[in-house]
Amino acid sequence: MAKTLHSRHNEIFLEKLRKLRESRGLRQADLALLIGRSQGAVSYVESGQTRLDIIGLRDWLEALDYGFMRFLKELDADLRRLDALRMRPKTGKSRKRAARTARTQLSQLLLAGPASDE
Repeated sequence: MAKTLHSRHNEIFLEKLRKLRESRGLRQADLALLIGRSQGAVSYVESGQTRLDIIGLRDWLEALDYGFMRFLKELDADLRRLDALRMRPKTGKSRKRAARTARTQLSQLLLAGPASDE
């Protein structure tokens, strides 16, 4: 199994966590109070220096009033889109164009942030 700490998949996961916190209008210190950890601990998780286990993720999302399963489904969909972009066959000059298009599509996906609660 490949190491995932510095993978593009992990970057997407961490970006989703950060955007979700920001969409709630919370600073790292605010979230830290809600989950009973330090601001530094939140920063370390968001920057990828510390991993968040599944129980920690559940607590994190609960503090942000966001559904655990909803987050997982959205993350899975985002990662599958990334995988689909990477799996397209590329040859010659189209390889650079395809890579540029994939980066643009991924940036747009991340800029959209988490879906709003309804």
